[in-house]
Parts: sequence; C-alpha cells; structure tokens
Amino acid sequence: MSKFDKIYAKAPIWLQNTLVTGYGLYWHWLRFAGCYQSHLRGYKAREHFSSKEWQVYQHTQLKDLLSICMESVPYYRDAWSESQKKAAREGDLKGLPLLEKGALRDDPKRFCRDDQHPLFKLTHHTSGTTGTPIQSIWRISEYRNALALRESRSANWAGVSFSQPRATFSGRLVEPNSGRFKAVYRYNAVEKQVYFSAFHLKPDTAQQYVDALWKHHTQWLTGYAVSYFLLAKMILDQNIKVPKLEAVITTSEKLTPSMRTVMEKAYNCPIYEEYSTVENALFASECEKGRLHVSPDVGIVEILRPDGSACEPGEVGEVVTTCLMRSYQPLIRFRLGDLAAWDPEPCPCECQMPVLKEVVGRIEDVVIGPDGRQMVRFHGIFTDQPHIIEGQIIQESLDSITVRVVPNDGFSDVDIHDIKSRMSKRLGQQVHIDVQLVDKIKRTKAGKFKAVISKLNQTENS
Repeated sequence: MSKFDKIYAKAPIWLQNTLVTGYGLYWHWLRFAGCYQSHLRGYKAREHFSSKEWQVYQHTQLKDLLSICMESVPYYRDAWSESQKKAAREGDLKGLPLLEKGALRDDPKRFCRDDQHPLFKLTHHTSGTTGTPIQSIWRISEYRNALALRESRSANWAGVSFSQPRATFSGRLVEPNSGRFKAVYRYNAVEKQVYFSAFHLKPDTAQQYVDALWKHHTQWLTGYAVSYFLLAKMILDQNIKVPKLEAVITTSEKLTPSMRTVMEKAYNCPIYEEYSTVENALFASECEKGRLHVSPDVGIVEILRPDGSACEPGEVGEVVTTCLMRSYQPLIRFRLGDLAAWDPEPCPCECQMPVLKEVVGRIEDVVIGPDGRQMVRFHGIFTDQPHIIEGQIIQESLDSITVRVVPNDGFSDVDIHDIKSRMSKRLGQQVHIDVQLVDKIKRTKAGKFKAVISKLNQTENS
C-alpha cells in the first residue's frame, strides 16, 4: 500500500473526496496535457484512411518498431535468432515467434528500450486471478496517447467526451474500511467523475448508485460491463428512475447481447462496447452502426488457429497482437489469451478499419467437456433466470462443475433443476453439477467479476 493509500484509508469520507479530487488534478495533467491534443488530431485524421492507406501506415510503423526491438530492446536482441532478425528487418511478422505472457511477467524491464531513460514512467499491473501480475511500463507521452485514442475512437464515437460529467466502475477500492461503509462512491471534482465501488453493489445499495448520478449530473457511464449490467437488473427490479444519460461504454469484460438488452432498457440510452488491454496492445470500439472496429494505428491484430495459420473471417481463433503505439516496452506477436473472430461482412459506416464479429472469451475460461470439446459462452446458462442475482461456473475437473449462485427470494429447487438441466445439455449427463448458494461472488483484486473459471488451466498465464 502506498503512502497516499494509507492516508486515504484513515481519512473521513469528506476528506477522501478531497484527496480523490487532488489526485484527479494530478491525473488530469498526466493524461490531457502536453502532446495529448496532437495525438487526438492524429487519431481523428486517420479515421478516414482507406484500406490501402492503413496497409502503408502499418508497414512503415512496423519496420521502424522492429528495428528498435533488434537494436535497443534486450529481450528481442538476445532471444531472436539470426533468421528471425532477418524477418524483422524485412517487416515479416510471420517469421517472428509468438510472445508468451510468462516471458513478460518474468522480467518486464528486459522489454524496455535501453537507449531511452525517461525521468518519469508509469507502471500498470494486470489483474489476472492466476500467476503474478504483468508490469506494463509506459512513458508519459504514451499514456496521453492512450487517452487521446479513447476520446477519439470510443467516447466521441458514442457521442460523448471525457470533458463531460461521467461515472466509472473500475478497480480502485473506494472504501478500504469495510467496517465503516457509508457511501458507494467517491467524487473527483476536477473531472466531474463519480467513481463507483465495484465491491458494494447489491440490491439494497442500488438506489445509492443512481442517486449519485442525479446528484452530480452524470451524462455518461464507463467501466466494468458486468457491474453496469448487475446495476441495470436492480434498477429494473426496483423500478428506480435513472437520469437522462447519453451513452454507456463498457470495458474490461465481455458484453453479451442479453446484457446489452437489459442495460438499454434500464439506462434508456445506447450501449457501446470497448475491447482493449492494460498493455494497450490492441483497441477496438463500436461505431454508430454497432460494429466493433479494430484501430490499425494501435496494433497489428492476428487471429490464429492452433497451428499458427490465420483464421478465415467468422472463424474463432486466438488473438495475437503487435502493439504499434507503444515503443518504450514494445510487444511483438503478444498472445493475449483471448478468443475472437473477424467479421466477414463489411461495416456500412465510412470507416475502413477491420471489424471483429465477436470477442468470444478468455482461453483459460474455456470449459472442456469429457469428450475433449472446448466450449465458451457459458454465461448463457444464466440468461432468463429471474431468481438469480449473480452466477459463476467453476470447472473443477473434466467431470465436475460447480455453479455458484447468488439467489433472490424467489429461488427454489425448480431453479436448481433448471441450472443442472442447462449444464447437462451442454456437457452431457456424465458430468456432476454441484449448485452452491452463496451470499456473493468473489471479485478479483481489481473488482472484476469472472463468470467462468477453469481449474484445468491453473498453470496458464492470466
């Protein structure tokens, strides 16, 4: 815990809000000063690139980046063979090896350039539930670049801006002292930002979340998809009146069609999905037509089969990315651990960025059947289950599944039978299904909700 966090933890709520605002002043400078406007103009100008212009842009950026990797990044300089360095000089990605998360996790500083020594760096950590978090190391200019990207390609595409009052569900522990819990949020007055707790959301606190939106004249919402979905369900269940909102932009977790439907009804505004990573290794955001466009100036995205060949449009494969927008700690053919598919249908909007049909899920969250089938989209078993507040699936072994359920007052043996029936239809009768009723589903340290956990993959990268 940092010195700031220790002071914050002991402070009364009014002082915590003051500290959050003071910290917000620092972060506002960090994100929106200096080169921010220049980056923003660049993203807006490139939105109109043709497919050919994108190819030329990526090829030029890639050759420059690979040259930096060979000459100035210790990991690549030592790990790449002579034939791989030859491929790098030619800008041939397919001639380069895939980068495992373990290598980055073991020694993140070996991926940083040794020809640059920035006085001030930012370090972000992933929040995976297994293994040691990965350190993502940034220059300040790269961080401002990332915020210009989100303003241009995410917020502006949704018709909003970071200059407008917003609310955020994210990983910060709003109330570190559970014994004195009184408020579900803190307020950053500098950015007019309501910062929601992802750890205190339940039916009897839902009204407090909505009250904060009214009080601070919030215009749009962003952050954890599942948290906003759960709040939306409570809003509908309790008939809570929500202020007029312009958009909700979900991040960090998969947004399913059923979640979108519930959220649109509760918040009465368009819902947009954003797909990215802590490392900013790729970025995808929804256009006005509701299609998920990958930004080619952020990274070169590959979707691959297990043998390393490229997937056809519509075919689900592993997401591998080469980050173009960060050169201080470059990531080349980085295995994200995600599964996705390209959309075979072009988008009717004018943007010629490639389109993802769907981000399916995480590799380590695939459920494996006794016959070897690998299945995703298991969150669907909780669709149209009116007596379930939250649910989580845990694969204990090939023939054993635990389903944890947070029930409401109407939950009964009928619901247990329905859950088991749905699971058996997907996995077969030979798999034992254990339904456990719990008070709450444990979140990760960052407050994220994991709908599916596979214990068959405990040694895999998070």
